Amino acid sequence: MVNKKPRIVIIGAGMAGLTAANKLYTSPGFNDVLEVIVVEGGNRIGGRINTSEFCGDQIEMGATWIHGIKGSPVHKIAQEINSLHSNRPWECMDGTTSDPLTVAEDGYVLNQTLVNSITSLFNTLMDFAQAKDSEEKNTTIIPLLKPAASVGSFLRKGLESYFDLQKEEEEDLNGYGNWTRKSLEEAVFGMHECIQRTYTSADDLERLDFDAESEYRMFPGEEITIAKGYSSIIHSIASVLPPGSIQLGKRVTKIEWQKQNHNNNHNINDEPNGLPVKLHFLDGSVMMADHVIVTVSLGVLKAAASSTLFDPPLPNFKTQAISRLGFGVVNKLFLQIQEQPNSNKFPFLQMAFHPPDSKLRNQTIPWWIRKTDSLSPIYGKSSVLISWFAGKEAMELESLEDEEIKDGFEKTISSLKVMSTKEIKFSKVLKSKWGSDPLFLGSYSYVEVGSSGDDLDSLAVPLPVCNNNNNNNLSRPLQILFAGEATHRTHYSTTHGAYFSGLREANRLLKHYHLIGGL
Repeated sequence: MVNKKPRIVIIGAGMAGLTAANKLYTSPGFNDVLEVIVVEGGNRIGGRINTSEFCGDQIEMGATWIHGIKGSPVHKIAQEINSLHSNRPWECMDGTTSDPLTVAEDGYVLNQTLVNSITSLFNTLMDFAQAKDSEEKNTTIIPLLKPAASVGSFLRKGLESYFDLQKEEEEDLNGYGNWTRKSLEEAVFGMHECIQRTYTSADDLERLDFDAESEYRMFPGEEITIAKGYSSIIHSIASVLPPGSIQLGKRVTKIEWQKQNHNNNHNINDEPNGLPVKLHFLDGSVMMADHVIVTVSLGVLKAAASSTLFDPPLPNFKTQAISRLGFGVVNKLFLQIQEQPNSNKFPFLQMAFHPPDSKLRNQTIPWWIRKTDSLSPIYGKSSVLISWFAGKEAMELESLEDEEIKDGFEKTISSLKVMSTKEIKFSKVLKSKWGSDPLFLGSYSYVEVGSSGDDLDSLAVPLPVCNNNNNNNLSRPLQILFAGEATHRTHYSTTHGAYFSGLREANRLLKHYHLIGGL
């Protein structure tokens, strides 16, 4: 009788899953020892990476940036496959490097000096929260601040301290209507808070844990987009896998695993010595495995905590970590300007609004736009504009019809008096819908108040939990492993965090089969 190779099934063909498969397939001796299958519930590979096209321009529906090029594995791959240069237009966001046009509600163009001073304050506070050396140290504000539970409360304490230190009396500013200097500065500060919401996916920065923020790490160097698209990275990683090893349209509905020892009558297989994990799919098929690497999003795991996805259910330490961690929604909106003869280039527009409870709000601006910080071309001469949404505004965007979206932005731009020489009209709309997509149920993770980096570590622990003092408690080791950005303590929420997690779990299995020396 010929012994079959141990089978590894990877759930999810995103960055984490494909990186794990790539590492396993390219390891010396792998083909003689192990079998790997990647199952993907959708009809494409990439997961939350999805390069697409809109009005002739290449765009990213999901992951967009390489967050720091020095030391980034994503940047290294992009260099190796020559993806950083392209002859066709792409979402390069070059407009964000130029001076933005910052406009306050009702069309008041703000003095750049005022904008820069508040921007410097905000950046200094965030650098302190993230334990980074600030390029623009504010030695008068930081010593006044006490520890805070959340990033949001810390930022607001910093703004209050800034106002307390201002020597000028608050007074109306000529040409700014009902705005005062203080209210304008607060609006610009609020604009940066909205940007931070899209960075972190936290609907409210009051939910973002302050202590955990200092553990988050970014690579040094500039942040860039990928000329040939983020999907080029994914396809390069997947290119080493043999035909048929990735199965699309295979949505998992149940994962049966063995929590107890064989002697405790919990063998899920009908035949003796069968494989310990049984996967059930929506199409009615089943698949057996020795090891399963679960790379689904934290949003899916949150939904699974109240479902029968895992049988037996996940242990308490897992479900509690899943419950405590935050997982938010960030969506991108693309709008094509209806071209007109001799039209001027649309600026990199930053928008500063009155607070939600202010009686001075312009009623023509929809509530779901009021926490959108900017609207700008995806590259200098593009007629396609981009805006980012987070939290409840992102979910509202998913529910709106195209005409409602166009009308809302046309009214907003008109009220801001942007490019007043002509009326701005939009012809087409494209938006991401990560929140309502059942394969993701959101965008990326953050450490919520009440959670910590320990919960990210807990999420990464394989099942059954190994008790080194009593291995007889285990039926089979490493039945279920976990990867994905939400399982990386310092690089969560990023594609490179997902990449590192995929390597980690592949190495764990390679070590288990003595194909490498250690993790």
